[in-house]
Amino acid sequence: MAIAKFELALQSIDEAHSQDPKSIVVDGKDQPYELHYSRKMSEYLEKHSPNAPAVLRLAVRAQHLKRWEVPRDSYPMNRQGYHSWRTYLKNRQAELARQICLNSGYLEEDANRVAALIRKENLKTDEETQALEDIACLVFLDDQFEGFEKQHDEEKIVTILRKTWGKMSDRGHELALKISMSDYAKKLIAKALSGNIEEMVKMSQNP
Repeated sequence: MAIAKFELALQSIDEAHSQDPKSIVVDGKDQPYELHYSRKMSEYLEKHSPNAPAVLRLAVRAQHLKRWEVPRDSYPMNRQGYHSWRTYLKNRQAELARQICLNSGYLEEDANRVAALIRKENLKTDEETQALEDIACLVFLDDQFEGFEKQHDEEKIVTILRKTWGKMSDRGHELALKISMSDYAKKLIAKALSGNIEEMVKMSQNP
């Protein structure tokens, strides 16, 4: 029964992702971007926490649920607007995922847990919430960073990399250092980590 509930919820989440109008070419085929993103999230969860419980697996898969329906420019294009947009998205995505879990047969307790993880409640003290944060950072570095670096100047990129690194746990750092990156990306990360001797040594050991 638990497996059936999980697979039904996962299917519903992926069906929602499949409605994303933005597409990306993967292995020569067009794929809705959010479906691609969510699958990358699940792939990194397997590397990070292969024995993760179903609630974390669902939260990881649903983190960006229907995000495209609330574009960034629907809020003021300033720092306050950005934070308001992110907060609204986080709460909206959590509620959408909660409803999917309930409709799939999960009890309120489990559905609420999925929503709490997506809202990233108790980050730094809750291991499962931290795992989700690690995975989001890893997917950014692996799948989005090269596009990001083309849109911003070096100073801003280094600042973002420092913030990203600071969000991750030791396990997240370990996996991040194994990601294959361009020489320029490695240079930027090295600059972001300058002063952190231990991490610099680890980076030099992962060409």
